[in-house]
Amino acid sequence: MVAGEASGDLLAGLLLDGLRARWPGLKPAGIGGPHMASRGFDAWWPSDTLAVRGYVEVLRHYREIAGIRSQLRQRLLNGPGPRPDIFIGVDAPDFNLDLEAALKAGGIKTVQFVCPSIWAWRADRVEKIRRSVDHVLCIFPFEPALLAGYGIAATYVGHPLAAVIALRPDRQAARQA
Repeated sequence: MVAGEASGDLLAGLLLDGLRARWPGLKPAGIGGPHMASRGFDAWWPSDTLAVRGYVEVLRHYREIAGIRSQLRQRLLNGPGPRPDIFIGVDAPDFNLDLEAALKAGGIKTVQFVCPSIWAWRADRVEKIRRSVDHVLCIFPFEPALLAGYGIAATYVGHPLAAVIALRPDRQAARQA
């Protein structure tokens, strides 16, 4: 599993709650942050290692990030340890889609949690998504039909934060904050 930034760590932590309810023996590992770690995730690298913004910062950290992706790919495909039954990339499509393509080619099932926003921009990623993932877990209800039009399997799972954020916030608490 890879969550490459703080928001992905939060979403992945909530996803892990659901996965553990279904599969109590789950042993998740990969790249993650404190929300994932608090749920028993074995973080081989911290997610903030991948959290870079802007062209200059990306260029400055490119070798390190590419090296981490290469090491992770090697570890998942060739060990040490058993091969994973499935890989879940959480958001961070610029990091995850290339990794998922290599893992899928190596026989590991791949899932992308949070559809890359092809409906808003970078629609050219559709082919890359089709090559890279076996299934997409979507947080917006219109995304599965959109992806199905391109032959990509997808399921609407809802937005995990919907269960965490109050539909009607407490006004007094909000004013005090």
